[in-house]
Parts: sequence; C-alpha cells; structure tokens
Amino acid sequence: MGLNKLAVPLGCVIVSLGLFAVNAQQPGDDEVRGAFLSSRPKTTNANAPSRRRRRHPTTASASVSVTTTNVSNANTNQAFTDSRPKTVSPIGLGYTLFMRNEFGKAVRSDPSREFHNGDRVRVSLEPTVDGYLYIFHTENNGVPEMIYPDPRLDSGENIIDAHVPIEVPSSDEADERLQWFAFYGNGGVERLYIVVTRDPLPSVPIGENLISYCSTNKDRCPWHPSADVWARIQLGAKAEVKVVNSSQFGQPQSQSEVVATTRGLGLDQSAPQPSVIRMTASTKAPVLVTVLDLIHR
Repeated sequence: MGLNKLAVPLGCVIVSLGLFAVNAQQPGDDEVRGAFLSSRPKTTNANAPSRRRRRHPTTASASVSVTTTNVSNANTNQAFTDSRPKTVSPIGLGYTLFMRNEFGKAVRSDPSREFHNGDRVRVSLEPTVDGYLYIFHTENNGVPEMIYPDPRLDSGENIIDAHVPIEVPSSDEADERLQWFAFYGNGGVERLYIVVTRDPLPSVPIGENLISYCSTNKDRCPWHPSADVWARIQLGAKAEVKVVNSSQFGQPQSQSEVVATTRGLGLDQSAPQPSVIRMTASTKAPVLVTVLDLIHR
C-alpha cells in the first residue's frame, strides 16, 4: 500500500472513521451539532492574527501533569490530567475530507469510501478549543511515529486556535502537487491518531525541542513515542465520545472555508458544518483522541 507523501511528512492522513469512534448517530445528534456550531463566532474577525504567530508557553506550568497509575487499569480520564481550574466546555473536533475532482477542485467526500490509485485527498480539521494538535501514524499496528508537529513545518509548533481550520496538506502550497495526498501502489489500511489537547503532552517534544531532537537524531526522526506515552494515547482513544456524521457530499469547498484556512481565521456560523463532529462526553476531559483509518483498495 502507499500514499504519495510528496514534500510533506503527513503522508498517510485520511480516512474512514476508525474502530474507536463510538456512539455515532445517537438521539443527541442535534444537541452535539448545535453545541459545535454555536461555539463558532457569529462573524469572522478579518483582523484576527494568524495562528502561526503564536508560540507554545515555555514555563513548566503549561504542561499537563500525567498520573502514574497502571495504564491498563486506569480510567481513561486519568491518563491525562490537568491541574488548572476545570473548563466548562468539552473538547470538540470537526473534520472534513476533500477530494480533488477532475477539474482540480476540492469537493466534500464520504470519509467511509475506499480510495484507489490516483485519488488525491486532503483533510480539514476544526477544533473547538485553543490547544495543541498531534498526529501519530501506525502501519499494520507497527511502531507509531509522530507526523505532526514536524520540525520542517511552522518551526515545529503545533498550537491550534478554536475554529481556525488546519488543512493537511495545505492548499496554500505553491506547487499544486504538494496540495494533495496521492494514493499509489498496493492497497491496504493505515491508521492515524489525531490528538487534541488543552495543554502540551508531557514527554513529547514540540517547537524548539523537536527541532533540536531531529537535528541531532536524524535517523530517529520522525519522533517515536515511548510505550508509556503511547499507552496513554490509546487509552484516550477509548474514552467515551459523541459523534455526529453528515451525509452531504459532493459540494465544493466554500469560499469562506478557503479564506479562513489560508488566512488563519476562525470559521463563523455561516460556514458549512464539518463532515464529522466528535466531542468529549465529559467537560472535564483534557484530551480528545480521534482514530482514523485510511482504506486503500
């Protein structure tokens, strides 16, 4: 199996909803969808600074403290704890899969479809909170590697802002070939863990620390999480979540989505809803882990 990574390291992103996505299409769908969309700003602030100008805190107080209980027996919320006052809003993540059509345009595609050689896709991620984004990849349940953040992108930073969309890969690339992931080779299934946190994950290098690590350990980069870190992420993936899926596909990417993505602005309430919305069941949860499978036939 294969997916053309081109010049960016996020080579295996996308996408059918993974094995750990639970509670989809429950009676509270409208409530979840409403909570997600109502948390968007009413109008886009054209003067808002780009997320790329922000940098992660350097003080120790900004890190998440992690319990040392036996991971196999711990409650999933104990895998990631936060010593700050508890927030009142859950962590949400909306994502939309875009596929390149015959005219080179981005159109919404069903995340559960199968992909074939020559298909080109990208994914748009929209968090509901300010925080941090991590993407890990495993192939055939092999050794996990961190493909985002990456020292070659945004100086290794991974800060996200609420409702500011992130495209993987970016449609802002000058070379059109770098704007899409292209499927090639034999078919198969790869898996992504998309992790949204309120605070940086402990023991995971980002920013200058990631750049320093990869400059002195080129043969060990992308960075591979320790067994302890990986066990916590897998536990987070099993936490209870609320999931809402959209059945509207084939529509082109809207101009408001294009502007918000390329300028680093927040999507407002008039923008189309994501294809999939996932939200933590608990408002106290400090992390949301989304597992996505890439199906290539």
